[in-house]
Amino acid sequence: MLSPTTNDAEALALAALAATLTDERRAQRFLDLTGLSPDGIRERIGERQLLAATLAFLESHQPDLIDVAEAIGSTPGALLAAKAELER
Repeated sequence: MLSPTTNDAEALALAALAATLTDERRAQRFLDLTGLSPDGIRERIGERQLLAATLAFLESHQPDLIDVAEAIGSTPGALLAAKAELER
């Protein structure tokens, strides 16, 4: 599998973040575990660290990883490859 480019990884992570935040339980867990506020997310939306942290959050709970991947028309493997690219 080819690794995503940085732009692809960022776009995929942004889609994953949006999908994460549209599910109320998942969004609350994300906020609780990261310590971020909605305003904090808005301020950091384009930062690679936030995007990588979003994908790490999903990776830590496989059902969320699978659900979000399906919701955005991707695969868990593609999300993990994007995370690796963002962590470089």
